[in-house]
Amino acid sequence: MATYDPDDIVDELRRRAAALGSRRIIAGIAGALLLIFLWSTWFTVQPEETGIVQRFGAVNRTVGPGLHFKFPDGIERVRLVPTARVLKEEFGFGTAATGAGGRTQYVADKKADKKAFKDVSLMLTGDLNVIDVQWIVQYRIEDPVRYLFRVRESPQTIRDIAESVMRRVVGNRLGSDVLTVGRAAVSTEVKDEMQKILSDYETGVRLVTVELQDVTPPDPVKPAFNEVNEARQDRERTINQAQEQANREIPKARGEAARTITEAEGYAVERVNRANGEATRFRAVLSEYQRAPEVTRRRLYLEAMGAILPEASALYIVDSDQKALLPWLRLESGQVPAAAGKGSGQEASVKGGKQP
Repeated sequence: MATYDPDDIVDELRRRAAALGSRRIIAGIAGALLLIFLWSTWFTVQPEETGIVQRFGAVNRTVGPGLHFKFPDGIERVRLVPTARVLKEEFGFGTAATGAGGRTQYVADKKADKKAFKDVSLMLTGDLNVIDVQWIVQYRIEDPVRYLFRVRESPQTIRDIAESVMRRVVGNRLGSDVLTVGRAAVSTEVKDEMQKILSDYETGVRLVTVELQDVTPPDPVKPAFNEVNEARQDRERTINQAQEQANREIPKARGEAARTITEAEGYAVERVNRANGEATRFRAVLSEYQRAPEVTRRRLYLEAMGAILPEASALYIVDSDQKALLPWLRLESGQVPAAAGKGSGQEASVKGGKQP
């Protein structure tokens, strides 16, 4: 009958357990590697992205949104680029997030952050003034391959180009121009020059807009600038008020002048026509007078008396042949004399004048 040593049995069990554990570890590692292998063979591209598949580092193909398959990691690698999204770079300020209700939340106003922002936003203008310019650059990625491989650190390259171009454009203009009416022109010029440089660098980027957010003088001179700005606004308001009054008074004066001229012309035409009529009437009377002087003279006298006597309140008839104390007869308006002088055939004089 064989005998077994207990120590040998224990050692044998230990050897078997160790062998079994090693096999399990190896199987576990193999399973994990297989799982990783299978997991890395598929990927998903979102609707706003484009996938760039690299095989051993070289660009192999470009894929659109959806589920795709590839060789495992180590053979092929995928880089996702947001080609359908508008990207943004901010200068002189920072946006943390957009909160509820669409309100923008800015980064904390820390001293370090503020100094970093001011280093970017403070610029020297053409008239040697310092202004604080805050702006944003929005762009799209048109060519993801160029964006990834033509330029190293494309976002930082875009920031460096934007800052250098903005400083050059602002440095060629007056500070008052950039602060007031020249903002749109500055944005357009910066966008055009930036796009030319980005195209020359083959970055695969297309600018959407360059917009100045806030252009202000530095904090120490803001009160003085505000006073100057208020004075300019007062001047503009006064000029506008004066122009408004001029636009109101000048047409009125021109209308009055035109009316006066028209009235004068009408009056002149009336006077000329009246003078012509009087002259014509006088020539007609003269012609009749030359044919019958006595008849015409008596008719004119009677017409004149017919126009004068109805307007007279009292009538005095003087008879030069009367020997009485008062050789005149007074007749009030409406009275009829009983006798005048010595007879009806006697001539009478009116107010010292003799009847012809």
